[in-house]
Amino acid sequence: MKLVNIKRETVVEDRYTPKMGKLQTRVTYIRKRILSFPIRTLHKYRETYYGEVKDCTDCNLQR
Repeated sequence: MKLVNIKRETVVEDRYTPKMGKLQTRVTYIRKRILSFPIRTLHKYRETYYGEVKDCTDCNLQR
């Protein structure tokens, strides 16, 4: 049994961009886990409609 592992999971989130407005997108989180408890997020990114991979810092969470 590993104590430390890295897991990738994808969730659907509501995002807001100034150009497009509200959009629902699949965001992939890469998280470091110790004994299956998430410790920190190493990276998060989203894939656009056209297949580009973008970092999540260019769009904000919708409030």
